[in-house]
Amino acid sequence: MYRPIPVEEVIAAMPKERQEKIAKRGAELVARVKRRMTLAELRKGRKISQATVAEALGIGQMQISRLEKRKDPRLSTMARTVAAMGGQLTMIATFPDQEPVVLVASQVGEKPKRGAKRA
Repeated sequence: MYRPIPVEEVIAAMPKERQEKIAKRGAELVARVKRRMTLAELRKGRKISQATVAEALGIGQMQISRLEKRKDPRLSTMARTVAAMGGQLTMIATFPDQEPVVLVASQVGEKPKRGAKRA
């Protein structure tokens, strides 16, 4: 009978050096996911000026400054701002009892279609 082999068993059977490399790479990936940045930190890290982002969005630099200071910006505004910096906004929902879930931006805030039953 087929029995799935737990990944822990596979790793335990590897040489210690390989196990250490896997653990190190895993820690790096987890650290990348846990990293948090504000829009201003993201923009500065990419070496993009407020004026450049403002120009890409067709608004004034002062509006970018205000946006970066807002505590609760609109999701659509954040998505456009990230896109102006060459990225794509991804939202991840985390729950204590399941794996993180990536929310698809096109479905966030979407109104139900007429005649569709609500879940």
